[in-house]
Amino acid sequence: TIVVSVCRLRQHSREFWFERTKGDEEMNIGKLRADLEADEGIKHETYMCSENKLTFGVGHLVLESDPEFSQPVGTSVSPERVTECFEADIQTTLDDCRIIFRDFDGFPEEAQLCLANMCYQLGRPSLSKFVKSVRYANDHMWSELSEEILDSKWAKSQTPNRAKRISERLSLIEVPI
Repeated sequence: TIVVSVCRLRQHSREFWFERTKGDEEMNIGKLRADLEADEGIKHETYMCSENKLTFGVGHLVLESDPEFSQPVGTSVSPERVTECFEADIQTTLDDCRIIFRDFDGFPEEAQLCLANMCYQLGRPSLSKFVKSVRYANDHMWSELSEEILDSKWAKSQTPNRAKRISERLSLIEVPI
């Protein structure tokens, strides 16, 4: 028998609903939030990121649909707007992880945190191209995954320190015998 419960994450008057099944790990969203803030930083103005794209807040890529899109670099962004975008970006990231990874919610929490961190930075289209990494994650081969993610442009030239930290965390996940 599968027991399904509905969980609710309520943050800043936005509600996110998702289903969990018995045996799923419950990821600490506060820990994910803290990890992302540490890796991305928080900026209350628009700036050009390392990929030369307009960004603000906690690594929020400014989209054409964002009011900040037509504003010049250095435009001030309110703390409320930064929080709104950060929460929406986290939800998008978790949704994307559930598309990329089979049984993402059943992964150990540390794997969820690491993979969500990668997805937040890279986005679903780029992370989906890590074919071997996705396969290792889906097969719960955490040691192999920790090595494989280091064999990428992301790890070698884009954000090597972040990639090494995530790799080290993944390598410490124990596989049940």
